[in-house]
Amino acid sequence: MDPEVLLNKLTELVLTNGPNLLAAIAVLFIGSWVIKAVVGSVRIALDKGSVDPSLKPFLLSMLGMLLKVMLFISVLGMLGIEMTSFIAILGAAGLAVGMALSGTLQNFAGGVMILLFKPFKVGDVIEAQGYVGSVAQIQIFNTILKTPDNKTIIIPNGGLSTSSMINYSTEEKRRVDWTIGVAYGDDLDKARQVIKQLCDADERILKDPEVFIAVSQLADSSVNFAVRAWVKAPDYWGVYFDMNENVYKTFGKEGLNIPFPQMDVHLHK
Repeated sequence: MDPEVLLNKLTELVLTNGPNLLAAIAVLFIGSWVIKAVVGSVRIALDKGSVDPSLKPFLLSMLGMLLKVMLFISVLGMLGIEMTSFIAILGAAGLAVGMALSGTLQNFAGGVMILLFKPFKVGDVIEAQGYVGSVAQIQIFNTILKTPDNKTIIIPNGGLSTSSMINYSTEEKRRVDWTIGVAYGDDLDKARQVIKQLCDADERILKDPEVFIAVSQLADSSVNFAVRAWVKAPDYWGVYFDMNENVYKTFGKEGLNIPFPQMDVHLHK
């Protein structure tokens, strides 16, 4: 090609697209600066709010990525590049990736929901998916529990965010329930009095609400008392186990019998 003709074509191309190119470059630099300012403002707002620390990097990165994609599409449009087909290709690719990673995306969405709505936090004792343990970590895809016997349980957030769950640490107080049986023929008033004295002697048992003691069942081998007492959540298991031991020791001293299943056999000659 003749150099003069080539130079003329380049000059024509620059004159035709030069303003658009300069405008696109300007928009790119200004847009990048605006994106940094917006992300910085959102970071300050999140720091002042009560947003979970593990959620902040995720929200900031997603916001920055979304704004950069919008800026990139705008710049390409200013250069005269047809974006309809490009967006359609991106949509098809996103659909294919989404179908291939449906389980992972479900766990991802579950993690976002857990971090946003906080049905539990690190340190809470929860029961979910057939497991009971203390929450050690809340990750974006999984939640990690530590069981009382020091096992590590990894639960995917997808199922955790959509299924039933018990949080034992939400309330400051919990009710401890016992079923205490005495033998038929024993003095029920005395048994009730002994149980009441044991509850009053334990300082961990709260006075309000008052301890509830009542005959709940005339069972096959015993008369059962339902005993319900309120304690602070951290004291639950200590009070539960100590009361069982104290009842066993004290009933024997007081002449009260703790029955066990038995059968009377009569032999006829």
